[in-house]
Parts: sequence; C-alpha cells; structure tokens
Amino acid sequence: MNDLDRLCITTIRTLAMDAVQQANSGHPGAPMGMASLGYTLWTRRLRHNPSNPAWFNRDRFILSNGHASMLLYALLHLTGYDLTLDDLRNFRQWGSRTPGHPEYGHTPGVETTTGPLGQGFANGVGMALAEAHLGARFNRPGFPLVDHDTYLFCGDGDLMEGVAYEAASLAGHLALGKLICIYDDNKITIEGSTELAFSEDVAGRFRASGWHVQDLGDAADDLDVVTAAIDTAREERTKPSLIIVRTHIGYGSPHRQDSSSAHGEPLGLEEVRLTKLGYGWPEDSSFLVPREVSEKMLTVRNRGEALESSWQKLEEGYRQKFPELARQFVASLDGTLPDGWVEALPTFVPGDGPLATRAASGTVLNAAARAVPWLLGGSADLSPSTKTTINGSPTISRGNYAGRNIAWGVREHAMTSCSNGLALHGGVRPYASTFFIFTDYARPAMRLAALMKLPIIYLMTHDSLGVGEDGPTHQPVEQLASLRAMPGMTVIRPGDATETTAAWQVALTRRGPTTLALTRQNLPVLDRTILAPAKGLLQGGYILAREAGEIPVLIIIATGSEIHLALAARQVLAVGGVDVRVVSMPSWELFREQPVEYRNMVLPPTIKRRVAMELGSPQGWHEWVGGEGIVIGVEQFGASAPAGILLARYGFTVENLVNKAKELTTPNPS
Repeated sequence: MNDLDRLCITTIRTLAMDAVQQANSGHPGAPMGMASLGYTLWTRRLRHNPSNPAWFNRDRFILSNGHASMLLYALLHLTGYDLTLDDLRNFRQWGSRTPGHPEYGHTPGVETTTGPLGQGFANGVGMALAEAHLGARFNRPGFPLVDHDTYLFCGDGDLMEGVAYEAASLAGHLALGKLICIYDDNKITIEGSTELAFSEDVAGRFRASGWHVQDLGDAADDLDVVTAAIDTAREERTKPSLIIVRTHIGYGSPHRQDSSSAHGEPLGLEEVRLTKLGYGWPEDSSFLVPREVSEKMLTVRNRGEALESSWQKLEEGYRQKFPELARQFVASLDGTLPDGWVEALPTFVPGDGPLATRAASGTVLNAAARAVPWLLGGSADLSPSTKTTINGSPTISRGNYAGRNIAWGVREHAMTSCSNGLALHGGVRPYASTFFIFTDYARPAMRLAALMKLPIIYLMTHDSLGVGEDGPTHQPVEQLASLRAMPGMTVIRPGDATETTAAWQVALTRRGPTTLALTRQNLPVLDRTILAPAKGLLQGGYILAREAGEIPVLIIIATGSEIHLALAARQVLAVGGVDVRVVSMPSWELFREQPVEYRNMVLPPTIKRRVAMELGSPQGWHEWVGGEGIVIGVEQFGASAPAGILLARYGFTVENLVNKAKELTTPNPS
C-alpha cells in the first residue's frame, strides 16, 4: 500500500467516524474495518460510472451489511456521485440523503435498500440471475451486450440469517459465476464475539453449496492480495465466489478496536481524537478530505465515463446488426407494455366455470407472458398447485438461463428476496408464488419491495379456509389484514375468473408490488350480461348487483369467493322485500385511491345498514361498514376438515348472511 492509497483509506475511515459522531448515532466500526476493501474494489475493479449511476451494464454493488452505510456514502461521495460533503454531515438526519441504512431511490448509486440482514445478499443473487438471463437472451458472438458482475459485501450477521443461505444454495446450484461476495469476517456482533452463537465452518458450507471460496486471512489492508483475489473470482465463471477477509471492527481505535461497542455506538469525541492521532490525522479536523485524495478518487469517474462510452459503441453496433433483438432489449429495459396487451388477456364466460381463481390466473399468466416477453418467475416448489408455469418456456438451469420459469425450490425467503434483486436489476418483470399462508415466510422481502416500490407480482393461492383438510397450519386467517396494513402493497382478492383477468391488468400496470389472493376451490364464473363488468375491479370496489329501487335498504360488501354468497343472499332477501346492493371490493387500496364522489356513489354515506363478509380477519372492515355495520369474518384459527364443512361451521353460508342482514333491517321491538 503506497502513501496515497493509505491516505484515501484513512479519509474513508475518518469520514465514517465523523459522520457517526456528529449524528450521535450509527455504526462506525464496520466502515472503519472495511475501508480498505471498499477502496480496493471501487477504485481498481468495480465497473461503474458516477456520472451516470443508471448505466445499465455497470457492475452492481450491494452493501448487505447495511449498518455499515457510511462506508458506502463515503465511497459515493469521494468517487464523484451526486452526494456532497454536506450530505455526509447530515447523516441520519431528517430530509438527509444519507439515511441510517442505504435506501434505493433515495441516494444516487445505492442499488437496493438494505437493513434487515441477509436481504441484500439475496438481492445480489437475484441481480446475478437477471444478468445471466438477459445475457442468454440477448448476447451474440462479438456482442456481449449484457456482461457485468454483481459484488456483495456482507458480514457475520448476514450469514447467520437463514435467507442468505437459502439464496447461497440456489446461487451455487445455478452456478451464477458473475456473483462475487466479499465476507467481512470481523467476528463481532452487538452482544459480543461471534463465538457466542456462531462457530460453523463458513468456507466449508459455501464450498458444499457449490461456491468457489478464497480465505485471505488477515490481509484486508494488503490491496494487491485483495485485488488478486477479486481477479481470481472474476476468472472463475463456473461458480459464484466467496472471498473471506478477516477485518478489525473499529480499526485503529486504541480502546474500541475489535469490541462490540464499536459496532453500533459512536466512538466518543475523545476516542475519535485518539484514533485520528494514531492515523497521523489532524486531531481537530472534521470531515477532512485532502486535495490529493479527491484527485485520486475522482479518476474513478473518468474511467467510468470511458467504460460507458465503450459500451455505447458496442450497443450501436448491436443495433445495426441485430435490429429486432435491439428493439426487444430496449423494450425489456424500458418495461413499457406493448400495444394490444390488454386485448391479449383472456375473457371468461359462465360456461367456463366452475373455475378456481388460481386456475384462471394460470391462464391469464400465460396470455400475459406471450404479450410481455420480459415476464418471468416461479413458485416455491408449488407451481402445479399455484398454476404459475409459463407453458412452452424452459426452466432456468445451470448454464441455461434463457428460460422464463424459475424453480426456487422450497425457499420462500430466497424466492421473494431474489425477486427483489431481479426487479432492481431491470430488464425483467418478476412474479413469485406460494400458498397465501406462507407469505409469513415471504413477508420481510415483500415489505422491502413495498418500501422500494418494486413492481413485483405475488400470486398467493389457497387463500382461505377453503384449503380444507390441510388444516390450520395452511389456512390463512390474518394474512389479508397483515398485507393490507403494509404501506405501498396493493392487495387484490378477485371473486371469479373475470375479476382475475382484471386483477392481472392492475398488477401489470401498478407501480409497486401487487398481491393476488387466489382460491384453491372452484367458483362459478359470473354472468356479466346481468351483472356489472369485471373492469369495475380497476377501481378497487364497484357495484356488482344494483338494487331494484332508487336506493338500497342494505349493502352487502364481499371479496373473493364470498361474493357468490352475497349474490345468493341478495336473492333471498329480495323475496322478503329487502332491496339489496352487492358491492364487490377486491382491493381496498385501489378503492381508497378513487375520488370521494366515486366512493360515495358505491357506498352512499346515508346507507348505514351494511354487512361485509370475508374469509379472513375482520380487522379493518369497519372502515367500509361503519360503526353500525356487521362484519362476518374469521377470528380464530381454522381446522382440518373438508372445505364445505369448514365454511358452514365458520358461518360462511347464505343462511348466516341473510340472518345478519335481517338483524340490521328488522325493527327493534323495544
């Protein structure tokens, strides 16, 4: 390491110390320990252009151990991204572009939102898979249009989380050779030494999972050794690579190096001063960036601009030689849906039923896949049940990445986290599927998808007690309420095949993630010649069956399979002289977005008699039925029995719905 390299690395370390100390909050230790690793990768090997962070063929960099965010922010600032020294001074403050953990779309150059440990690791696997898929689709001899690496930094905490090993197993199985992970083995967690809870042979485990592994020992500050290891990893294209490096958390701190207190606490003014003295740094300085450091680090921007310019020339040659492929490539990156795609979706008529909405979704999926070539995805080993196979397309496998079906295996955590990586990479539109109950395993990544506004489609089937004999472990009760409580998540529970087509139309155009909750059991296909068109779903809620008179006596609101019960109850009540409106409300989120005039037209404020029925928790339903209304829901776990018996036992019958309606419409004798 020459003097200038050392000066640059010390600058990164002191910026991290100063930012955390000024905020009086944060994690100084990991950035200090990893500074030399970040500097080596970013200045010597990472192919990126700070002048254009969105350059498509850039290498992707993910800081999975996101608590070390000041390492990333310092690198972004020093290499010329649009992140100022004032942004660093405002670390973790209101309105700052330097939040406590990196956030996608918030800070230039940040590729994904990391915070929950292990998620970034799995995102990286998804990005590497996207690169392999697009390369297989579009690259031609002499024209490696899609050709970049995905780099991960991760720590001990990442590798303790199960999602990382699910993703690592899949990456090894698929031989994603352009994925390179540098493991910061600093042996410290918040509670103390990793020896408290973590003693496995990480190298052995990754080798057993099909990874190429290099253990550099205590060589983090030997820049040439680290560079050579990265080069070796880049040459090994038949396996993903893990580079293990022993670092020292709180590097150079005389009293805090290699201590758990350096992990998540500011060092303190005196310790910062002493550490700077040990570095040979002006002890009274703050956020100091020497001129020669700026000059050295900004050469990265010049190199990045040259790399992008070279790629643009390659792309121009590609357009001339392969004009149709180039058109498809641009369309994939842009994601604009092609003309006629809505018309390509199937229509259903009563003669097509009875039909489970999961089966209808499978039909719609295949029609959408024919119209949208960049749609791809799969399920957590459940595609025969969730109906999520794209017919006629291969399943992605080792060395064969052009297919559009992904066999995730029994890995809900990895499936959804890697899907985030697919979406973040660009050029593909992912969907992911499992039984609705297992959103409990998928939820962390679904939440991050909502936070990042990623347009991922979740196809969650077996959506209620209608699962039947599998029992309470497989019967979702609280999942609808849980996902509806998630900001940015659109939940749609279609009631028949025609609504399922409309739900897909929403999902394909929605900014942000969409969950479709789909039935296992068969349902009638509603006759839209006598009922409202299913396009009403696009507004989230609509009048499915209108009252005979000017205003209804009662409104019944339902979603999913229960709209059929609502329609049947309406007929029974009509015989008794009760004029009923049936409202189908498959998506609360979409309905809330409608103008108040529309919402009041569907649910007139003057009509207080309302009954809602849904096979899930009643939580939240009083927003729609009001304080005087009745909600028929599920407030306990299910049971193992045939679906018909379960629904009757839990009150999901026409008779019970009619009785509840009569409670509201029969005058009280008192």
